[in-house]
Amino acid sequence: MKLDAAMFVRLRRLAPVLDDVLNAGQVEHADQAAGLASLAQLCSQLSDAYNRHHPDEIAQARADALESQ
Repeated sequence: MKLDAAMFVRLRRLAPVLDDVLNAGQVEHADQAAGLASLAQLCSQLSDAYNRHHPDEIAQARADALESQ
C-alpha cells in the first residue's frame, strides 16, 4: 500500500515522539502525549485503509494468530 505524501510527512514527524517514549518507557512531556494520540489516530487510519484494500491478507493474519494461540 502506498502512502500519500501528507500521511508520509505526518508519520515522519511522529516517529521521533514514538522513539522517545519507547526509549524512556513513559511519557515525560505533554507534547509527547499529544504526539502519541496523533500517532494512534494515524495508525488507526492506516489500518482501516489497509483493511479496505487487503481484506484477504487481514483475514489470513487473524486466522494465523488464532491458530498460534
